[in-house]
Amino acid sequence: MSLTVPYTVDHVGSFLRPDRIKAARKQVQAGTLSKEDLRKIEDEEIIQLVEEQKKVGILGITDGEFRRGWWHIDFLENLGGIEGYVPDTGYNQQFKGAHVPAYNIRVVDKLYFDKNHPFLQDFVFLKEVVGNDGKHQAKATIPSPTMVLRQEVLANDGSSKLAEIYPKIEDFYADLAKTYADAIQAYYELGCRYLQFDDTNWAFLADATKREELLAKGIDPGNIAQICTEIINQALANKPADMVITTHICRGNHASSWIFSGGYEVIAKELFATNYDGFFLEYDSDRAGDFQPLRYWKNKNSKVVLGLVTSKFPELEDEAQVIARIKEATNYIPLENLAISPQCGFASTEEGNKLTQEQQWAKMAHLQKIAQQVWG
Repeated sequence: MSLTVPYTVDHVGSFLRPDRIKAARKQVQAGTLSKEDLRKIEDEEIIQLVEEQKKVGILGITDGEFRRGWWHIDFLENLGGIEGYVPDTGYNQQFKGAHVPAYNIRVVDKLYFDKNHPFLQDFVFLKEVVGNDGKHQAKATIPSPTMVLRQEVLANDGSSKLAEIYPKIEDFYADLAKTYADAIQAYYELGCRYLQFDDTNWAFLADATKREELLAKGIDPGNIAQICTEIINQALANKPADMVITTHICRGNHASSWIFSGGYEVIAKELFATNYDGFFLEYDSDRAGDFQPLRYWKNKNSKVVLGLVTSKFPELEDEAQVIARIKEATNYIPLENLAISPQCGFASTEEGNKLTQEQQWAKMAHLQKIAQQVWG
């Protein structure tokens, strides 16, 4: 199964929110629509989205993250011991482009996975809609545990109470891993066999400017990378054998803008030491660097998904150039262990990237056409 999933043509998870959902959310905020009615609208739009994904040949089906405002915060603020809040200083990571709403998460108590986490029922609905045709399967996407570490240890806004809650930082790391191990089990019990951890922390650690800032604080980015590997592997330690868990490494994606820049070289050894079944890697721009870091890939039962097609802009990439880059990547990884996808989701935040629904699906169809030429 690990060599089948990720699929040869896969995707990161989010799709552009329909105008109907955006309008309904504004009505909820204005108090003119109930949350129950909003959910019914989301249900109807997700059902339509599932059909659109099947139509374009996608096999790992998501709900497009239609119920979320953010790719990460909605999940994290519903973990035990974490709350969402509005920082006085605004969002703590500055995008190279669009302004990001001031909202973030922080640890306020001991961490644990709440078995009533709302994302679980969201997955149950998705799985029912996808059905059991033996061809398609429901894919769940959640932020990586390292996103909590980054917020509290690497990029907090000064309001962190972590030292009071966890006098021994190792206990924080252990609880973080256990929280995610429990999340994995909860998804598995509901029938999830394809789960993805989305992660901008590796890109943070690869960015030269961020590395300098960490060193100035007395934090060794290399040591942090090793800690991240350990936390992830502890979370994955008891992963069921018939469950595929992948990760997506992102340099930021909000309204077609980005945060981080830098190739994988400085974090590749630690990244590929994680026991994921697949690695979705952004490779749509020079900011991602070259393929040489792929030499650290060792797990022949895993796949590397090359994000060679951008989700940020509508223009279709030149087929010949994409095919040439796939061939170049085979210098490091066998073709059977490679796959392709957009470099990120189409709407990591509810605003969405700067392209239309039609252009979004054209990107996915473009990937299918390229894959047919490469893999047959």
